Amino acid sequence: MPGNGELTVKEGETITITNQSIGGGWIEARNSHGETGLVPEEYVEVSVCVSQSCNFSSSFPAAMDDDEWDDEWDDTRSSACYAEVDLEAAEEGATNRTEVQGPTRKITLNKFPGFSKSGPELYLLAKMLPKGKEKISVYMGEVGPVWLYPEVQMECLVADPKKGSKMYGLKSYIEYQVTPSTTNRPVNHRYKHFDWLYERLLEKYGSAIPIPSLPDKQVTGRFDEDFIKLRMERLQSWMSRMCRHPIVSNSEVLQLFLNHQDEKDWKLGKRKAEKDETVGVMIFSQIEAEAPELGLDEVERKCESFSRFTKAMDDKVKDLLAVGHDHWKRCTGPLPKQYQKIAKAFQNLSTVFSSSGYQGESTLTDALTATGKTYEEIATIISEQPKKDLHFLVETNLEYKGILGCFPETITVHKAAIDKLKDADKLVATNKISPHDKPVMAKRVSNMSYALQAEMNHFHSNRIHDYNRVMQFYLEEQVKLYETIAGKLRAALQQYTTL
Repeated sequence: MPGNGELTVKEGETITITNQSIGGGWIEARNSHGETGLVPEEYVEVSVCVSQSCNFSSSFPAAMDDDEWDDEWDDTRSSACYAEVDLEAAEEGATNRTEVQGPTRKITLNKFPGFSKSGPELYLLAKMLPKGKEKISVYMGEVGPVWLYPEVQMECLVADPKKGSKMYGLKSYIEYQVTPSTTNRPVNHRYKHFDWLYERLLEKYGSAIPIPSLPDKQVTGRFDEDFIKLRMERLQSWMSRMCRHPIVSNSEVLQLFLNHQDEKDWKLGKRKAEKDETVGVMIFSQIEAEAPELGLDEVERKCESFSRFTKAMDDKVKDLLAVGHDHWKRCTGPLPKQYQKIAKAFQNLSTVFSSSGYQGESTLTDALTATGKTYEEIATIISEQPKKDLHFLVETNLEYKGILGCFPETITVHKAAIDKLKDADKLVATNKISPHDKPVMAKRVSNMSYALQAEMNHFHSNRIHDYNRVMQFYLEEQVKLYETIAGKLRAALQQYTTL
């Protein structure tokens, strides 16, 4: 298994590269003691290639060229024998891979002895930033730093779920039709493809832009009609939010997801996306802020302000979800039953009155019976109401709960960068960085702050739009509810004679 931490190495030491596709300026290597871990790529140089070819892909078995999406983590196995076959194939592949020898590299110079370049330091102290194609512009708008928005916002429709199968019907799945407004040409995707897109977007933009999770996976009941409908609705909301983001919507990976021409184009695009080096904190290297450099105090103040707001909103969104959940249970349980009890009480009273034998009783007993039926209808209306209004209010807040859950990690990256800049003088004094590195760090921290402010302004703009929309819809449906109930009560009232 690859190492998860950094590999301790010395100047002049020879190491063997085991994985060149880590990205972000790192490679995975194994030392002479058999220990495996991560090493900064800029501190090593190729000296000898011990394999027949330095091209890793040529040394792998042909099976590695197959699309890895043939392994269905979202699809349950239909038969145990297929799981066994897959395990045997995996073991065989693992055996073949252990025979591959990577190029040997030699450590040339450790410029920061004892100084670990992880987290934001990877960006703050990088000597050479990766050259990405996707430049991200930030400019000063009326509300402060904002992303550069496209002239026409892209939209996307997720619809027409269909059940498909493979392996002669032994494995089944649901496929959705995804149609972008830019082409109006539908492409078909399964949940696992959405999951791949999410992972790529999270890896690339997660340090700067909150990428909310997809709706949860489900092992049982995946082909239930209600589940498919709810999943499609949530995938639609997720895709709409990605399309509304000016940076994400313009990304190569999202454009690949929406616009690939065929299976070959899709596979090639995936492999290209998975080799992207401008991921993690290196995404900040692609940001170009058209504004003067910010001072450390202002950067820290902005970061703290956003941190407090997102934490407070997260708490209140969770409160609203708890209240909404309780109200849903009440509307679909105790409250309709209470109205049914009232209906039964009126009908029982009508039955008693009708047994009096008194002439002229029928008008009152008929009115009481009608009143009882009215309350039965009200019970049904109330039990069905949450699906008409509360559902959308809850779904919007669930979506924002997911977004807000991403902010702590994003803000932590910025706080770590601020702390590192505060320690710059100490790092210079201990020769861990050069005096020239300090102003470079300050400029890059300022760049990160502009990105955070642009993202928060985007978040606030969307928040105001979304909550205006969902609250208007909720209250409109509530008005319809009470108008319907009032109309039925008026009709029942008219059954009674005026004395």
